[in-house]
Amino acid sequence: MDLYRHLFIDGEYAERSRILAGLDLDQVNHRPPGAPHSIYEELWHLARWQHVMVYRDEEAHALWEQNGMFPTEQPTDVEQWHALVREFQAGAEEALAWAASPERMALETDPGITMADNLASLAVHNAYHFGKIVAMRQQMGWW
Repeated sequence: MDLYRHLFIDGEYAERSRILAGLDLDQVNHRPPGAPHSIYEELWHLARWQHVMVYRDEEAHALWEQNGMFPTEQPTDVEQWHALVREFQAGAEEALAWAASPERMALETDPGITMADNLASLAVHNAYHFGKIVAMRQQMGWW
């Protein structure tokens, strides 16, 4: 088993592409009663943080902190949703590229924190938000 493919693409729970498949614009923009975010907002948050982590993008990190951790607008076109799904998938593939190199995984990103530590943390973060997406799909009967 490839541990990082398992963590980022298809293991432990439903394959990530399956979780994100088959949704239309109204569904991804819908916020169920009592839910703080829509499916789109959850994936936006997840994909943006993943981008910061795997591309080591300090500028995106600064914007994240400045502008908030969730989007302020919903998509108005289903292609915006599909573009976000592709962004998530590209970031997951970049995580796998890091994981393929022991030298890159050993890189210290902060004192005492390696890229391997960051990817482990990111996998947990992704699992949390994908769990919320699945729960919303189940609640709304879209699973």
